[in-house]
Amino acid sequence: MDTLADAPQSALSGVARVLVHAGKLNARAAEDLVKSSREKRSSFVQAVIAAGAVSPADLAHTLSTSLALPLLDLGAVDMQRLPRGVIDGKLAYQYRVVVLGRRGNRLFIGGADPTDQEAVERIKFATQLTPEWVIVEHDKLSKMLDEQGSSASETLESMVSGDFEFDVSDDVAATETAEVSAEVEDAPVVRFLQKMLIDAINARASDLHFEPYEYHYRVRFRIDGELREITQPPIAIKDKLASRIKVISRLDIAEKRVPQDGRMKLKFGNKAIDFRVSTLPTLFGEKIVIRILDSSSAKLGIDALGYEKVERERLMNTIKRPYGMILVTGPTGSGKTVSLYTCLNILNQPGVNISTVEDPAEINLPGINQVNVNDKAGLTFAAALKSFLRQDPDIIMVGEIRDLETADIAIKAAQTGHLVMSTLHTNDAPTTLTRLLNMGVAPFNIASSVLLITAQRLARRLCEVCKQPADYPREAMMKAGFSAQELDGTWKPFRAVGCSACNNGYKGRVGLYQVMPITEEIQRIILAEGSALDLAAAAQRDGVRDLRQAGLLKVKSGVTTLEEVISVTNE
Repeated sequence: MDTLADAPQSALSGVARVLVHAGKLNARAAEDLVKSSREKRSSFVQAVIAAGAVSPADLAHTLSTSLALPLLDLGAVDMQRLPRGVIDGKLAYQYRVVVLGRRGNRLFIGGADPTDQEAVERIKFATQLTPEWVIVEHDKLSKMLDEQGSSASETLESMVSGDFEFDVSDDVAATETAEVSAEVEDAPVVRFLQKMLIDAINARASDLHFEPYEYHYRVRFRIDGELREITQPPIAIKDKLASRIKVISRLDIAEKRVPQDGRMKLKFGNKAIDFRVSTLPTLFGEKIVIRILDSSSAKLGIDALGYEKVERERLMNTIKRPYGMILVTGPTGSGKTVSLYTCLNILNQPGVNISTVEDPAEINLPGINQVNVNDKAGLTFAAALKSFLRQDPDIIMVGEIRDLETADIAIKAAQTGHLVMSTLHTNDAPTTLTRLLNMGVAPFNIASSVLLITAQRLARRLCEVCKQPADYPREAMMKAGFSAQELDGTWKPFRAVGCSACNNGYKGRVGLYQVMPITEEIQRIILAEGSALDLAAAAQRDGVRDLRQAGLLKVKSGVTTLEEVISVTNE
């Protein structure tokens, strides 16, 4: 008899190798059947049984014994009791499998070819469960699949769970339905995207990243400011997933050469959540970032943001002023927009006219007139501001001051009876004033219009369930910024531990704030075009904490850890 070694290694694999090794086929016959199956574009199992080389029962017993997998007689199974809808009918029919049951994250599938890794990967991707093989006889499996009437004509409604739905226009919905009906293989992509969005919401993620690379594709969530890899779906789905997201967010599906921005809305139970979608062409496909915009975050109230009592009073007193400018500074993702909208929500009263211009508007707040920047159409920050001044506003919010023209119009609005709020990308409050000077804003205009500057960072909040007291060396505590008087032994810092209720010891985030009112002394320094160091020294004399001191206060109160504060304020 020909031995297994006689056949080329590339020619025999999977079931063929098992049958040759078990003595059910000789190597030459196995190789011929492999070639026959490839020519007919059928599976090797079908070729073996069609040729009568091995009976279905003998094949099943051989695979079960050789691969140490359980064997099940489908003839004794009540078809009506099998789970339905776990995988779509076309997928089951294509890979000749039947779902037998589920336990936890394990999915038991019956099939005649347990060496089919492609089937495992497709089912794993479609269900987000771990498939486990149970050997069944091929003829009985085929009969069951035929009786079930598996079809490739399942509609979109049968593929989408009822837990949530996308809020899209009728024409977009019609396009979606036509696309998915035309190609049911998109159904796993539909379910995968829905699962990722639901998981992101449940994990309190702020962003989802879909990233294609040369040989793999990955999905990451930003949770509490930290990016974490969630899964690596098959790279073959990158284009279908990108098209699915584009359809929902009303982007051009055919355009893959330039970045695009869009929005979509998700109805999650009784709650509607907005998403901002951004696409970016990369070397190996389009990277897509979806930012979760939860409007309820603006309604949490000023206390939930983490302001200390003195800082909160400074801010609240300033936003009640009839005119002037309030600036919020910090890097991208530091919570500036939430802070501004929290203030706007407090000021949002029937007798107040509030207008905002952003790129784009991230939080939808009823009662406020919100405008999106559209540079192509000529609707810039400066153009929107000029228009606002003809709309009888009381309060104006500018998403970001990017250039001298925008800064000049905003400052003139603040000087002529309007309360103006805006953001800048600077490291702390004192450097914001020097940034305006470097833009070309006249020192007198800055000194006469700016009322208060808030710099902020977000630090991860300790989990209240598992946090434990920590013993840091006294030298390390003093090096971080604590004074000898503060280390009096009356309090203990805490460290992150980690439990089932949190993420590595942290749950949620808290703000660190430097709230700097523009006092007469700071105005004099501005008029003299003093440096940021001069402004910082004057602010310290006025009792303004810098970001490190604000963070150390949170460590002292057990809200976060010393490591986290050093990490976010290490400038």
